[in-house]
Amino acid sequence: MGIKILANDGIDANGKGMLERAGFSVDTNKIAQTDLMLGLQNYDVVIVRSASKITKEIIEANTHLKVIARAGVGLDNVDVETAKRNGIRVINTPAASSISVAELVFAHLFGMVRNLPESNRLMPVVGVAKFNDLKKKFSEGFELRDKTLGVIGFGRIGQEAARIAIGLGMNVIAFDPFVEKAEIYFYFNQNISEQRIKFEIKTVSKEEVLRKADFLTVHVPSTDNPAIGSEELTMMKQGSYIVNCARGGVVDEDALIVALSTGHIRYAALDVFEKEPPVNDAILHQMHVSLTPHIGASTAEAQNRIGIELADRIIDLCK
Repeated sequence: MGIKILANDGIDANGKGMLERAGFSVDTNKIAQTDLMLGLQNYDVVIVRSASKITKEIIEANTHLKVIARAGVGLDNVDVETAKRNGIRVINTPAASSISVAELVFAHLFGMVRNLPESNRLMPVVGVAKFNDLKKKFSEGFELRDKTLGVIGFGRIGQEAARIAIGLGMNVIAFDPFVEKAEIYFYFNQNISEQRIKFEIKTVSKEEVLRKADFLTVHVPSTDNPAIGSEELTMMKQGSYIVNCARGGVVDEDALIVALSTGHIRYAALDVFEKEPPVNDAILHQMHVSLTPHIGASTAEAQNRIGIELADRIIDLCK
């Protein structure tokens, strides 16, 4: 009997096709979280994104699994240690979505500096009656060029954000306890490797990044304590901006609300939340917050790359 795969949160058509051509059976019918423990008994491989959680209890009830595949970067929804103890391979795709997440960071940044989130909320309500007032209110935008982007977490996504920032003429400073420096390349012709420019960025202390950044973007994994809490927010410049497209809880939402309400943080952007769906109404209804529903890696290109990379690795592990 061939390998049976459950893509519980879906998989791109190209990746699915690769697996099926390799002789594997791929099921994309979602099994509810509460039913996964029993539902996985008929599968050899499970593929998840961020919605499904593969817990210790689920793994221990399904030690026959060969591979647990996370279609994305983080592995906080998979009990990796329990899987390893039971001889189950755990894989993910750390590079495939870097461009998509970094571009979302700048979608938020471009929107915030021109007050688009607030304008989009008010125009349908009072756009006719108070058009001139809104025009005056939202004419106080500014450019990203020559401003300083601070990056907390300088792995693949952080470096991709730095690449975009440098291309826009921004200054970039970064902190990462595991990265001393990074080389950022710009290619004028993707087919000719010699036609490129290299920028080297040496990381600095977290405190320096917080003090000097006009805009802060965070790209760190989930931790027990927020990477950016009230102490870190207080260290940031008056009127600075912060973006979290990393993990919910990396930025303390309660502390952020306080910083926004006092004006110390001028604007914030969140793609991820401490609880999803979000339950913090103060965040959802804050006028100076740009919001997206955890879509950082949700582009056609990223999902295609993720599907192909997962298919390649699953085929190699299960052949």
